[in-house]
Amino acid sequence: MTKLKLKNFIFLTIAGLINAFGVTIFLNPVQLYDSGISGTSMLLGQLTPPALSLSFFLLILNIPLFLFGFRKQGFIFTVYSLYTVGVYALCAWLITDILPIDVTIASPLAGTDLLLCALFGGLISGIGSGLTIRFGGAIDGIEVMAVIFAKKLGISIGSFVMIYNVILYVICGFFAESWILPLYSIVTYMAALKTVDFIVDGLDRAKMAMIVTTKSDDICEELQNEFGCGTTRVEGQGGYSRAEKTVIYFVVNRFQVAKMKNIVHEIDPGAYITIHDIADVFTSNR
Repeated sequence: MTKLKLKNFIFLTIAGLINAFGVTIFLNPVQLYDSGISGTSMLLGQLTPPALSLSFFLLILNIPLFLFGFRKQGFIFTVYSLYTVGVYALCAWLITDILPIDVTIASPLAGTDLLLCALFGGLISGIGSGLTIRFGGAIDGIEVMAVIFAKKLGISIGSFVMIYNVILYVICGFFAESWILPLYSIVTYMAALKTVDFIVDGLDRAKMAMIVTTKSDDICEELQNEFGCGTTRVEGQGGYSRAEKTVIYFVVNRFQVAKMKNIVHEIDPGAYITIHDIADVFTSNR
């Protein structure tokens, strides 16, 4: 319990509120569908009596999934996730049933424009989902199921979630007797995915450069002087030439890549450089 942080709960509250706003203001009024359990809850809410609302299904479907994944994900993750789902369900209920906002026929902000509803609904719900992940939880139980079962099925977590959503949208198409709404829902899904990536990883994702060179001393010195950060060197050997080489590990942001390449090739025109995206960089304060 002492590891639970007030800061996380504050941001998770904001995340649940944002997700509820995106879904109830932009998606549900025009019968577009979110992804995962949220989308499933929207479909069931439309097919069942009014008493069984979106909020009811969010709780009744998500809570067992998070509890099922408790052993795999741990106490803190489960508490944060259940809390966020609770806030999401509560805020969705307040917007649809309590507040004087008409969300029964059209979006109060975008009307019946399906493209606007799909884009902004996905964008806003993606912000909520991204904040939830960033602060230690998940807002959709299908992600927990993906972690548990994807490896057993021999597929990636992303593939598991995608397969679930494809099946969901196909079912939605049959019940709606139209493929327009499910197809726009895919636009929602893609907008949400990109937004989640942006929230979790940030705009300025770091780049990892692996530099293979025979002039490591000069390159390391110049990189450290130019960028003010350290480098890591690993001694190696050319696979074909058998010549002694050094592999320099260096982290930059995307704005520094061009300058880094120019510095390296000015010192060693034959240097071999590979660059990869990295999501997180952690340094010790000790």
